[in-house]
Amino acid sequence: MNKKAFVFLPDGVGLRNFALTHFNPIGKALGYEIVYWNNTPFKIKEELGYEEVRITNQELHPWTTVYTRARKRCELNVFDKKFNETVYNTYNFPQSYKGIKNAIKSLSVDFLVATKSTEKGVEQLRAKIKKLERSTAKYEYCKKQLLEHQPAIVFCTNPRPTQAIAPILAAQDLGIPTASFIFSWDNLPKATTLIEPDFYFVWSDYMKKELLQYCPYVNPEQVFITGTPQFESHFDSHLLQTKEAFYQEHQLDLDKKYICFSGDDIVTSPLDQYYLEDLALSVRELNQQGYNLGIIYRKCPVDFTDRYEAILKQYQDVIVSIAPLWRPVGSSWNEIMPTKEDFALQANICEHTEFVGNIASSMVFDFVAHNKSCLFFDYEQPQLKKGIRDIGQNYKYIHFRSMPSKEAALFVYDKKELTSIVKAILEGKVTNVPVGKKWFEVVVGAEPTKASEKIWEGINAILK
Repeated sequence: MNKKAFVFLPDGVGLRNFALTHFNPIGKALGYEIVYWNNTPFKIKEELGYEEVRITNQELHPWTTVYTRARKRCELNVFDKKFNETVYNTYNFPQSYKGIKNAIKSLSVDFLVATKSTEKGVEQLRAKIKKLERSTAKYEYCKKQLLEHQPAIVFCTNPRPTQAIAPILAAQDLGIPTASFIFSWDNLPKATTLIEPDFYFVWSDYMKKELLQYCPYVNPEQVFITGTPQFESHFDSHLLQTKEAFYQEHQLDLDKKYICFSGDDIVTSPLDQYYLEDLALSVRELNQQGYNLGIIYRKCPVDFTDRYEAILKQYQDVIVSIAPLWRPVGSSWNEIMPTKEDFALQANICEHTEFVGNIASSMVFDFVAHNKSCLFFDYEQPQLKKGIRDIGQNYKYIHFRSMPSKEAALFVYDKKELTSIVKAILEGKVTNVPVGKKWFEVVVGAEPTKASEKIWEGINAILK
């Protein structure tokens, strides 16, 4: 049996799960020849010593972005109608009409949305996107690479990028089985799956139901439930430092207890820095009551703004910044590459802080894996004005309906209550951990440490 697996990286997102975890060594131990089919600027052979075939042709058909943008908007319109909702359209971002090029694109998208927002219309858009990408030089280029290297399977690590479409079509047209991993807990309701592989790998039963609900062209037998390698590091005790070693490395005060504030990207939380300030003010207040507290600020790896700087400076008596160990290999958000060292850093921050505060992030699962609580800020800031997105809508998103109950996280709905809630968490009077663990199981699945193994089992089943 040919056991050459092309692990396809359309962008940098898949690196974290499939190049920096135990996924590669597990596959090799099972006799697979693993080659990273690499569409990113990251040099896998040079940096990690793994085999790679680089995709240097990045050309999309000029109309592909118009049709993919329209497809997403039309699908969200269909979901709103089909499921009697209004929430799906909140996943759309405003289009730009500045400059002739942008205006032509955005008006073309608007026309398609006006005429194709039906199930039949979406089908037509899907067919058109495939037709456009099959006509590109990139498609022929990828076909040539596949003929030369003869993989037994192409496993796509992220179904969202337009860059994934031509390579997957090229593999399918050559009769090579294709599969894709749904990489995030919010991918499916947001209508972001742009490729249509032969098989899908999802985290849990919950995600499988979502996939079948939102992608009616997928059959249940095409779906493998595997979990995600994303959380495996939290269960690897070898990564954990002693408290003393961790505190010493990051010049923390051993007598202090630290709270983690996990920063968000500017789209999810445009006024994020003010929630960090609120937490800092609560910590100062509690320190005056005899507590000895600090905050570890972990910035969002793909946030390039300087919006926290003034707050970090003003509250340096209580806030210590520990930056994620990611590094840029390009200028866009999906070209910021994680490192193995960051898995350990993140696990140690979870282990050695009291709880995490943030806005609507999956960090709730990282912390619950360490039996720590998560506080979600859910109130407006006075700086909110027209044109700035209110963070409250994050909690209305479909993926938050996976919560077994509201007790799966600790919500603060009023700034005035923040200090008392922080105090209650520190004193062990409130926690979301028991229900949070149930939520973790719903979303991530029951065996979070076995995801890499299960993905290889799925690949094996496909090849057989």
